[in-house]
Amino acid sequence: MKIIKKLITVAALTTSLLSSVVYANENIQLGPRPFFLVDDMAASPLKDQLKQCERGPFYKSQFSIGHRGGGALQFPEETVQSVKAGVKMGAGIVECDVTFTKDKELVCRHSQCDLHTTTNIMETPLASKCSVPADMTSATPFANAKCCTSDITLAEFKTLRGKMDGANPKATTVAEYMKGTSSFRTDLYAGNGTLLTHKEFIALAKALNVNMTPELKEALVPMPFNGMTQENYAQKMINEYKQAGVNPARVFPQSFNVKDVLYWIAHTPAFGKRAVSLEDLNTPADVVAATARIPQLVAQGVQIVAPPTWALVTLDANNKIIPSDYAIALKTSGLKIITWTLERSGLLKDGGGYYFQSVTNGVKTDGDTMIMLDVLAKDVGIMGIFSDWSSTVTYYANCMGLK
Repeated sequence: MKIIKKLITVAALTTSLLSSVVYANENIQLGPRPFFLVDDMAASPLKDQLKQCERGPFYKSQFSIGHRGGGALQFPEETVQSVKAGVKMGAGIVECDVTFTKDKELVCRHSQCDLHTTTNIMETPLASKCSVPADMTSATPFANAKCCTSDITLAEFKTLRGKMDGANPKATTVAEYMKGTSSFRTDLYAGNGTLLTHKEFIALAKALNVNMTPELKEALVPMPFNGMTQENYAQKMINEYKQAGVNPARVFPQSFNVKDVLYWIAHTPAFGKRAVSLEDLNTPADVVAATARIPQLVAQGVQIVAPPTWALVTLDANNKIIPSDYAIALKTSGLKIITWTLERSGLLKDGGGYYFQSVTNGVKTDGDTMIMLDVLAKDVGIMGIFSDWSSTVTYYANCMGLK
């Protein structure tokens, strides 16, 4: 009997040690937000289920996709700091939005022309190189300012510092212009946002042992650009994964331009089988048109689509969140679904904005974020969701056993 007890004790200790090793290697830290959201939920079986997961363990999940890095709620997007924060909070896939510089080098920016709102370019000598510099003879000199990655070289790009996305277009000074951060974000961690080239992003993701989802951004300059065609651009992005020795199974290339997706399917099939067709849907009419396109996407070999969250849900007669007809049609077609973006809407008591527009009357508190997430996961059947604060999705994914 003593031997059996000793064996049980040793087994328990071994299990504990192994768990500690895994936990130490992952070192996933969710912070207070997901716990706050669960506490904020109205009483329900879902809340009870989520409450039971408070002690973890917590680990990375590919269901949790780091939008613009994964920490963009508090850290400058598309920076080293945002990526590290997203992975620390359990994102199993992280995003780099890919665009190009004047010398045709690939870098991570959400838009080719967002440097004036996402970096400190306006307070540097590079401001004079912007596509539309500030007009200091005007009463509102920054109203039409536009600074693009294609205005500057890679070396110049790397001298900039990332900041929280936002600006005050009515400002009369650079200092005033730089102050435009949304009220539900913070500048507390925005002092040293480190910009990334696409190659640096790949190296960072490999070092952090996470998968990658690069989005080929729309070129906001005429193409070909200095001899680079759209096809060259799409191929160059994939080439940088090949050069880095990345297994195609770890990459989910994305684009809002279905021609890019079809190019990858035809010319880089190992990467193309995981290519994601992003759906730019802003109105109910857009959703109707997207529903009609489903058979064509399937026939063209597209396997994954990514519409915004609001397009996948609606409300029933009791203001309960349920899958939309579009979501049902996607599921019926066999297409896999990723969606965007959670934790990007501010307070849900204000309706949730763009991402909750189809269910505004069904959300009352921030805790309803978890209800939306649960419907998307269980009823719509998404394979993953982008988030500006990865820990919220990680908590849910870990609790529900979503790897």
